[in-house]
Amino acid sequence: MSYVIAQNLAKSFGSNQVFSQINFSIEKGEFITLLGPSGCGKSTLLRCIAGLERPDDGDLFVNGANITSKPAQQRGVGMVFQSYALFPNMTVENNIAFGLKMQGMDEKKRKQEVAAVIELVELQGKENQYPQALSGGQRQRVALARALVVRPQILLLDEPLSALDARIRKHLRQQIRQIQRELGVTTLFVTHDQDEAMSMSDRIFLMDKGQIVQSDTAENIYTRPASEFVARFMGHYNLVEAVKANPVLGLDLQGTLAIRPESIYVREAGRSYGEHVSRPVEATVLEYQVLGNIVRYSVDTAMGEMTVDLLNRSSERMLERGAKVELVVNRGEVRELDG
Repeated sequence: MSYVIAQNLAKSFGSNQVFSQINFSIEKGEFITLLGPSGCGKSTLLRCIAGLERPDDGDLFVNGANITSKPAQQRGVGMVFQSYALFPNMTVENNIAFGLKMQGMDEKKRKQEVAAVIELVELQGKENQYPQALSGGQRQRVALARALVVRPQILLLDEPLSALDARIRKHLRQQIRQIQRELGVTTLFVTHDQDEAMSMSDRIFLMDKGQIVQSDTAENIYTRPASEFVARFMGHYNLVEAVKANPVLGLDLQGTLAIRPESIYVREAGRSYGEHVSRPVEATVLEYQVLGNIVRYSVDTAMGEMTVDLLNRSSERMLERGAKVELVVNRGEVRELDG
């Protein structure tokens, strides 16, 4: 039996239905990301799991026990918020120890547990400082330590990195994933950032308009989007009508097709391509952006405007605006979408 199970969960606020018929299962120790645009219901779903909101319908099970009606403090859940929610009048040590104190743990044992988790999140030397003296990244690590020290059955993280700058954010997401693997704690992480979800998750639950529209590994969601929404949300897919693409690429597909920008190459003279690659497609460069190790080109073709991602080889000249090129497409990576 799966460790966390949701059955037919539904939640509304007045006439606004946030989500309905939510079903999923999570294995013990998995790192699951709830991903989706603002307003899709992911944070409300997390709060229902935490016990901060009560679902209108459905059931939640953790480790075989129905927790749907249990108060938050009896669910064995640790939660980290975007806003940190630290006590400003308490030191780092006392903030982290708060949950253990509420559980009635004796002071000696409490100090041992707090010292261990402070080392885990690399906050040694900050024990006696107050939150206002810490950086944003340090405050978030205090909030993480406070959630972990009570040894939760489930760790819930509600957009904990969105207020941090890019460098700290990247470091902290690596640290969170490393700690989660080390402790083996079952984790649900909410974000609207695709890069965060792709880099951290065992599986992603992608949500839209109160529904989980696809649940799978990051690799499968990116390379095998189940719908047009998924393709648009997860990357810079080229979405082309099959009636336009079929004659150009030599395909026999239907509906809307999704073509990844990295599945399109500039044809190299004298190179032999396999049967999985299309015949050359004439294109004109409209614009380009240098994105670090990638150069993203916008090109005009018989299928319409397309995006092409090429490795940034600084020793080679960029394709200038107006340049005429021939493209080839990996036909095996063209996906039919459901809509």
